[in-house]
Amino acid sequence: MSAVPATEGPLDDVTLVARARDGDTQAYEQLVRRYQGPMYGLAVRMLASRGDAEDVVQEVFLTAWRRLGQLQDDGAFVGWLYRTTTNRCLNVIRSRRPTSAVEPDEQESPVPRPDRAVEVGAQMAALSRALQQLTGEQRACWLLREVHGRSYEEIAQAVGTTATAVRGRIARARAQLAEVMAPWR
Repeated sequence: MSAVPATEGPLDDVTLVARARDGDTQAYEQLVRRYQGPMYGLAVRMLASRGDAEDVVQEVFLTAWRRLGQLQDDGAFVGWLYRTTTNRCLNVIRSRRPTSAVEPDEQESPVPRPDRAVEVGAQMAALSRALQQLTGEQRACWLLREVHGRSYEEIAQAVGTTATAVRGRIARARAQLAEVMAPWR
């Protein structure tokens, strides 16, 4: 009598993507649970609006489900999600009126000391305002690199440019952010 061996640990992305493409909704739900947090984090930082970020992420995962059959390489799923999320965010940014000032949503993070909470809150608000002053492309590149740890090549694919252009955008973003955040050093 041979027993089917139990799987040890969670399934990898490639397996989940292959199963989801074959119609396994539970496999796709696992992918959504695994990546909706990082995609939401990227979107909320790019858009400075939780509502817009939620809408973008929901749209990204719905589109991904519908177009999963078009993905040529199962291992490219995560990069595809980052690229789709970044592009959707850039579209939202472009559709906004350039003169409208968008205030970032308040950060919800418990901090034990009130004096430290005020300082951290002020720093985060300053960083959010500084990020909103960057171009959408600079913001996307900086966030994908600094917050999400993506490689220059992955970022280049996500935003549809070259790794050299990505390096330039990140350098300009870093310089601009360093200047704005200098009082907080």
